[in-house]
Amino acid sequence: MSSRRVLVFPSAAELGPALARLVTARADQACGSARGRFSMGVSGGSLVGMLSKELTALPNLDCSRWVVGFCDERVVPFSDPESTYGLYKDQLLSKVNIPESGVLAINPTLPVQECAEDYARKLSESFPGEAIPVFDLLLLGMGPDGHTCSLFPDHPLLEESQKTVAPISDSPKPPPQRVTLTLPVVNAARCVAFVSTGGSKASVLKRVLEGGEGPLLPAARVTPSKGELLWLLDEPAAAALTLQVERPASGAHL
Repeated sequence: MSSRRVLVFPSAAELGPALARLVTARADQACGSARGRFSMGVSGGSLVGMLSKELTALPNLDCSRWVVGFCDERVVPFSDPESTYGLYKDQLLSKVNIPESGVLAINPTLPVQECAEDYARKLSESFPGEAIPVFDLLLLGMGPDGHTCSLFPDHPLLEESQKTVAPISDSPKPPPQRVTLTLPVVNAARCVAFVSTGGSKASVLKRVLEGGEGPLLPAARVTPSKGELLWLLDEPAAAALTLQVERPASGAHL
């Protein structure tokens, strides 16, 4: 069972640099290990801008031994503004020295089922010898309905236990066709960090972190079996919480 830490920052402006410190610390740790590389899965939404801004501002950032995948992706052309890869390509990947071979992107020209199978094959090739890919760090967001990746409340994909990547053709949030990592992959990661900001998330965060009536929301089902679980929040997002939280000092390492 994961050890969960809930870290609260005064605002998103203070949270961003802390996120960058988390990424670089985990990258240094992974690259210095026997693995000799750092594997990270990223998510879309507001995380794209925050992560890209903070990482590109770091002097002497070396990403030459990074492997970056996507926790979920919309099956749309990379030029479409809904493409998570397209956003990261413009804002981050084109500005740092991650090798092209280290970016694991979908093939959006394939039908959604084949797209998911193709992406699962890419993960398998990038994580040889691992039946379930073990990422060093997964960065996740959470929607106002409690979804994470493209795993939505009450959806059958929440029970998927065999596939590492699953297709979804009926996403309740457009666009409808997506591919997503499954919970077994998410929960196999060495570290999972949720990033959630803004007062609109306060009520769902309370339900996810403190419990409530009804079935567990998807984000509450993220419980890494051997890894760390971090929730990085700003004060507005954490406003309804009554559980004990950490408030790191400015510049603190996580």
